[in-house]
Amino acid sequence: MKSLTAFIAVLCAAASHAQNPIRVACVGDSITYGSQVEGRESNSYPAVLQGLLGEKFKVENFGVSGMTLLKKGDKPYWKNRIFKDATDFKPNIVVIKLGTNDSKPQNRTNITEFAGDLAALVDHFAAIDTKPKIYLCLPVPVYKTLSGINEESVSTEIIPAIKKVAVEKKLPIIDLHTALSGQPLLFPDGVHPNAAGAKLIAQTVHASIR
Repeated sequence: MKSLTAFIAVLCAAASHAQNPIRVACVGDSITYGSQVEGRESNSYPAVLQGLLGEKFKVENFGVSGMTLLKKGDKPYWKNRIFKDATDFKPNIVVIKLGTNDSKPQNRTNITEFAGDLAALVDHFAAIDTKPKIYLCLPVPVYKTLSGINEESVSTEIIPAIKKVAVEKKLPIIDLHTALSGQPLLFPDGVHPNAAGAKLIAQTVHASIR
């Protein structure tokens, strides 16, 4: 009787898990969206991550091209509808990959506010009733300045700010900058990864989550 009861309990737990998968929100810009990825619906990093994590997880792509983390940036993530969508998704895990567009000259005028705005974004997601685990991604390398996006700002201003917030908030870092360094062929325009680059991002995120 005990073994039968235990078996039924396992089946019920499995059914419950299937009905309520672990929800993963991928928050980001065009790199998360997969704007330069061939067949982005299946090859963007969140789509690949879904395959790696399996059916117990539900991964959603909340990336929008051009988004900044800075509230005073030219295209703040905060003011886009996708921000509310990511919140309403009630994630159990949030992967934040923003900062690349904040390196543009017009956004760097407010770069000293980056850490504070990132901390505010973390607090926003942390306040969701699902109490999600939050990961902060270091931006991928910039191999060629494009539309003002540049490696110097990413390396010397944005990455240190993200690390600072990670320490203050005791959050894990996913180091995409190191993971994709020395691989310019994965970035045809110098900024956006191709499908192979998106796959490597997904594998790196997957390794951290698992």
